[in-house]
Amino acid sequence: MQSLTTLEYGKMLALVARYANTPMGRDLLEDLQPLSDRKQLATDLRAIDETIRLNEEKQVSWRFAELADPSDAVAILRIKNATLEPSTLLELTRLCNQALFVRSAIQPEKDFAPTLWQLVERIPHSLFPAIERVNRKLLPSGEIDDAASPELTRLRREINLQRGRLQKALENTMRNAGDAIQDAIVTQRNERYVIPVKADFRGKIQGVAHGFSSSGATVFVEPLAAIEANNELQNLKGKEEREIARILFALTEDLREQLPAIEAAVEAVVELDFIKAKVEFARKFKAIVPTISDDETLDLIDARHPLLEENLRQLSVISYQLSDSRSEETRNQKPETGNREIVPVSFKLTKQNPVMIISGANAGGKTVVMKTAGLLSLMAISGLPVPAREATIPFYKSVLADIGDHQSLSANLSTFSSHISNIAGMMENCNAPSLVLLDEVGTGTDPDEGSALGVAIVDYFRRKCGAQVVASTHYRGLKIYAANDENVINASVEFNEKTLQPTYRLLVGLAGASSGIEIARRFGIRDEVINVARENLDISAQKSETYLRQLQTETTNAVDLRRALEEEREAVAYKYATLEIEAKKREKERRKEFETQLAETVEGFEKQSKAFINSIEDKALKAKLDKERLARKAELNRAVLNQVQSNPIAERGMRSAEMKTEDQSSAIRILHSAIIKVGAKVRTSFGSVGTVEKIDKDTAEVAIGAMRLREKLSNLQTVSVQTETPNESNKQTRGEKLQSQAKNSNLRLDTEDLSAELNLIGQTTSDAEYEIDRFLDEAYLAALPRIRIIHGFGTGALKNFVHHFLKGHPHVERYAFAPPDQGGNGATIAELKQ
Repeated sequence: MQSLTTLEYGKMLALVARYANTPMGRDLLEDLQPLSDRKQLATDLRAIDETIRLNEEKQVSWRFAELADPSDAVAILRIKNATLEPSTLLELTRLCNQALFVRSAIQPEKDFAPTLWQLVERIPHSLFPAIERVNRKLLPSGEIDDAASPELTRLRREINLQRGRLQKALENTMRNAGDAIQDAIVTQRNERYVIPVKADFRGKIQGVAHGFSSSGATVFVEPLAAIEANNELQNLKGKEEREIARILFALTEDLREQLPAIEAAVEAVVELDFIKAKVEFARKFKAIVPTISDDETLDLIDARHPLLEENLRQLSVISYQLSDSRSEETRNQKPETGNREIVPVSFKLTKQNPVMIISGANAGGKTVVMKTAGLLSLMAISGLPVPAREATIPFYKSVLADIGDHQSLSANLSTFSSHISNIAGMMENCNAPSLVLLDEVGTGTDPDEGSALGVAIVDYFRRKCGAQVVASTHYRGLKIYAANDENVINASVEFNEKTLQPTYRLLVGLAGASSGIEIARRFGIRDEVINVARENLDISAQKSETYLRQLQTETTNAVDLRRALEEEREAVAYKYATLEIEAKKREKERRKEFETQLAETVEGFEKQSKAFINSIEDKALKAKLDKERLARKAELNRAVLNQVQSNPIAERGMRSAEMKTEDQSSAIRILHSAIIKVGAKVRTSFGSVGTVEKIDKDTAEVAIGAMRLREKLSNLQTVSVQTETPNESNKQTRGEKLQSQAKNSNLRLDTEDLSAELNLIGQTTSDAEYEIDRFLDEAYLAALPRIRIIHGFGTGALKNFVHHFLKGHPHVERYAFAPPDQGGNGATIAELKQ
């Protein structure tokens, strides 16, 4: 097909075939044609995608090495009683081994890669014993192992013994012959062992002559005494050959029985190598698996021509080698390598906008755009990955191209005639959905006629054939056609007016000036010719060209400005993101510092309050104060927590140092004031001891004998009682008795207040310990008579922990399981001390 040749489809296949490991895979790729079966295309593309994801996500890959084409071996297996050579057997088993290995690698991921699994699941495990027998009996060199059969082992042992006896007998003969021997070396002639005898002494040793040396000075004689031994040796070798033939036939028969499995293995290896070559091509060229559209949308983003990209790579390698081989004086000079970076192409054709007219300067890349679109479309419908960032391509029935000069002297075709002839054939073969590529449509004849013909041809393919059309032109008629029809896209290749060089960028939505005179000047046409050309150029044409150049320049500037703004926006966003990360980091550090200081504050309060309580000798008062200390500790924690939640981290960080000392001192004052009540014995700031008769907020009225004075609670200290009264001791004993009987008592929760209930279901014992302790403190301060703790049934670990914790808690008078209507054994009711 001419379009395939025009778009260099064969060269592209050869490029992909380089990445195949087997000759079968290379042949399959080189013979690949665009597919006509949509389901087969979907399967092929899915296989590529699964292979890429298997490699990237599951680290599953394969590579076939040292595999020959098994076609001849499989053909011999189909012939009854035919025997394979040892080397062929090894090649076949090597292929089957690698097929089984890939099957074992894919099998665990068969749900992840169902398409690949379908290729290998037909390879049965029964193939493994057959190839194991071959590998066990054949050495890697292709020789038969001595242990291939007991008979072969015996024969080779006898052959070695017979050979040794024969060589020893011949050596004795040579020693007895004296000067008649040319060289004392036993050698072979006609597969029989002989000795070298000087020609002059031929008659001295009786035997059979097996020939002379090249000089004629030596005759090789088999002594009469060695004839029988040589015959015996040849007989043993004949038996060995027959045994080897029997072994090879048996091994061949084993594989013949597995012929369907071997054919499945061969087919799987060829397909997997075919797929792996595509994947390697995709990796090398940063290609993607294209999306096949259902709505005839052709959408290419950053598409690249693979052959052009490969050529630029080769040029870069050659340039590097040349620069590396230059002399030291010229090595530091920058080589003239030109632009070696491929410029990607992006455009979109749809049902609503199926035509794109490309204009612009000569040698600006118009043809490359069309060839890229055509070749990538052929690659996609052939089941190959395409070099692009994103690619959506219709399932074209035909891709037709008229690109280049097809003139033929033998066929009597001019440039124009060859183009028209080719386009006529394209009209015959156009089947929608189709992609039509027209390079310089209408060229080669009168500009007015060519322009009108070009518009008519493009419009025919668009309306009559329902094709998507990409056409390049220098004709104003086609540019106007694109500008006046909203369903036709105008595009151009960019030309830098300052450097007079093309940039190869495709500008969609804008027609371009041809800049033919500027291009001619760049290629060396004399200035006087250029000036005459400018003078002869039609004024309207000059204005049109100037307008198009200005419009193109302004559009380019707008695009560059937009890119600069995008880059600046991204930089600002990155800067703000960095600042936010740094702020969060500093906030985290301040929070950590504050939490450390808070822990130190609470710890200081704990130490000072414990020291104060330990200084009291009255046990009853000491126990009461310890309970009060726990309650105040919980209150302090709540107060600090409220302050943490209401204040920003920054304020807490700046005030944390002041809070530390203030909270410690205030906590101690709270503890002191908490134990001073009406009737308590206290010592004033003057050292006098009295009784508290009245408390008004933070001031107490103290009676000292007949004198009464008012003193701040913070200045008063309690005076401990030295002895414990019998009533208090008895009360504590009764409390202990009540606690021991708590599990058998029948307690009820008489309130529906949710603050009197704690749900621990789902928590661990370590989490529950903190929650219970906090809950008991709050309930005690709220003067609740009873509380309920829901722990559930479960394994009983949480229930046992709750009971163990309540048993020794200073706030709890007694506890028991809840009645059936309040949770039963899944909850515990605790009665608090008042």
